[in-house]
Amino acid sequence: MRLLTGWHEAERVLTQKAASRIPPGVAKALSAVEESAESTKLWCGAAGVLVWLGGWRGRKAAAAGLGALVMAQLVSNGLCKQLADRRRPPAEWIPHDEVEDRPDSSSFPSGHTAAAVAFTAAVAPIWPTVGALCAVPTAMVAIERVQSGAHYPSDVAAGAAIGLASAWLTRHAPALVLRHWP
Repeated sequence: MRLLTGWHEAERVLTQKAASRIPPGVAKALSAVEESAESTKLWCGAAGVLVWLGGWRGRKAAAAGLGALVMAQLVSNGLCKQLADRRRPPAEWIPHDEVEDRPDSSSFPSGHTAAAVAFTAAVAPIWPTVGALCAVPTAMVAIERVQSGAHYPSDVAAGAAIGLASAWLTRHAPALVLRHWP
């Protein structure tokens, strides 16, 4: 019980610090990036640019990124949110009005973070420079989810883990299937 109390207190402190210590201009930039990532628009747009300008490597990176993103969305939003049913951080922890725009769905895990990390982690091994460029908005999305009061830090960490696992599976599943195919 003591461990859970300590965990809850750590989540409260981290959430309140993230929500109150980010300058308003930075918070606006984070919100703009998060809004562009809503419904995976940012990542689908990035995949389109990769296909259009990247040749064979761009098409391969876009396919891997979108495949990992879909897997991450299915796991985070289609499975975990249905099972976890965790409430969003309390509104009194968030000292700004963004807290009014939070979704009603389960807080655990962060589907935005899962999708962003999955796309970026799947693209990076194929095209490291593009992966590094995608890492910037990915980090911004993750930070914004806590800063806005939409998620606890552990929700974002779980979303990132789901994203990494989805990218890994997207990259390695074909070899695993072929290795165990009769």
